[in-house]
Amino acid sequence: MIVVAGEALIDLVPQDSGALAELLPRRGGGPYNTAVALGRLGSATAFFSRVSRDAFGEALLDGLVDAGVDVSSVQRGAEPTTLAVATIGADGSAAYTFHVEGTADRLFSAPGRLPAEARAVSFGTCSLVLEPGASAYEELMRTAAAQGVFTALDPNIRAGLIPDPDAYRARFKSWLPSVSLLKLSEDDARWLGGTPREWLAAGPAAVVITQGGDGLTAFTRDGAVHSVPGEPVDVVNTIGAGDTVNAALLHGLSVRDALSPTALAELGPRGWTGLLSFAARAAAVTCSRAGAEPPYARELGDQ
Repeated sequence: MIVVAGEALIDLVPQDSGALAELLPRRGGGPYNTAVALGRLGSATAFFSRVSRDAFGEALLDGLVDAGVDVSSVQRGAEPTTLAVATIGADGSAAYTFHVEGTADRLFSAPGRLPAEARAVSFGTCSLVLEPGASAYEELMRTAAAQGVFTALDPNIRAGLIPDPDAYRARFKSWLPSVSLLKLSEDDARWLGGTPREWLAAGPAAVVITQGGDGLTAFTRDGAVHSVPGEPVDVVNTIGAGDTVNAALLHGLSVRDALSPTALAELGPRGWTGLLSFAARAAAVTCSRAGAEPPYARELGDQ
């Protein structure tokens, strides 16, 4: 089982151009999208979060259940659901304004233990920024790593939510000894101000950087660099594309029985090329659809 820990929220996505364009609510949040994508790809998946009891919260739970995700560990609260208002650029890229004060997902508390069958735990995005939940997710990350569970981190930087960038960068570095796989975008890498080699030296067995339509590149501790091109696609928007990559990497590693730092080191050029190409195909499908709608396994072919 792969556990995904983090926020579930509602993206409000404009349906036209203009300041007063109609906003359509879509299920979202980086960890939420990752969990749904994993479920659709066929991985046994559980979601750890705190979700509102409001109508949006019920819709979020329904989306997880529809994807086959185990929601038995989801905490519930009376507080409202976090909202993210999206602005879509001419190239389909998305920027967000968040409404997070007093919302349910910020009050997540660390569970006493992970499921016995958990082979990996994935973290990222707003949930590692917004207190007091951020400290609870951080505690879960460190606990999982100490227990030898494979950990994946996708920081998915939302700069508008980070009041002290230098403090966040320092905190990010403190997580790296507890991270097995670090995945981030080119924009994230620039904002964080480090390099793959620096991050690898601090802990992860591999670093994967997404480059939009130009593809993906993986860096490993042995000095190897593995790259694949992006998949050509007519982009509707890029919402959820990075989250889909995250899920595809974890799913692909799971089916290869490679959810460990040692197994990552043994993938080799052929293994990495296959894994990254699968992730690129999955992301392309997501980009071809409005909102975060990751693909099902049947849409992708060989893994």
